[in-house]
Amino acid sequence: MIPRTICLHGPESTGKSTLAPRLAARFGAQLVDEYGREYAETRGTDFTMADLVEIAKVHDAGARMLLAAHDQPLILDTDPLMTAVWADMLFGRRDPWFDAWQGTADLYLLFDIDLPWVEDGTRMFGTGPQRRRFFELSRAELVRRGVPWVLIGGEGEARFAAAVRAIEAAGLVAVA
Repeated sequence: MIPRTICLHGPESTGKSTLAPRLAARFGAQLVDEYGREYAETRGTDFTMADLVEIAKVHDAGARMLLAAHDQPLILDTDPLMTAVWADMLFGRRDPWFDAWQGTADLYLLFDIDLPWVEDGTRMFGTGPQRRRFFELSRAELVRRGVPWVLIGGEGEARFAAAVRAIEAAGLVAVA
């Protein structure tokens, strides 16, 4: 089986990191955790553009390593497209590296902002207008890149079920 990549995309506090391991288990996939969270927890959230490029490059290198080493599908808890949106949110611009990056996933699941925002010490954009802007920039990036994507909404098990249905409907992985 050719490895397939499914990326969880969208603003902070939309359930990506909660559902990523469940989706990986459901589909027998490898998981690439969000490196940006690890980076923020160890180095703080006063990001520079260079920090965001480093986050994206390290995350991408981990994904490429897993793809090369395993035949299983890959669930990505974000990718450089999401880090590019972070640059847009934080600085109103992005480093050219982001637009040059070509390693997009086979399918993006865009997580809606229909869940309550939860402060966790690393999140920054919790007001309604900030969340809406983050979501719109996230969607615009997928449209701009022309990648396949599906909007994922709902709470709890409904959100998980919507993600499972989207992956199954795309035919990217065998139904377990």
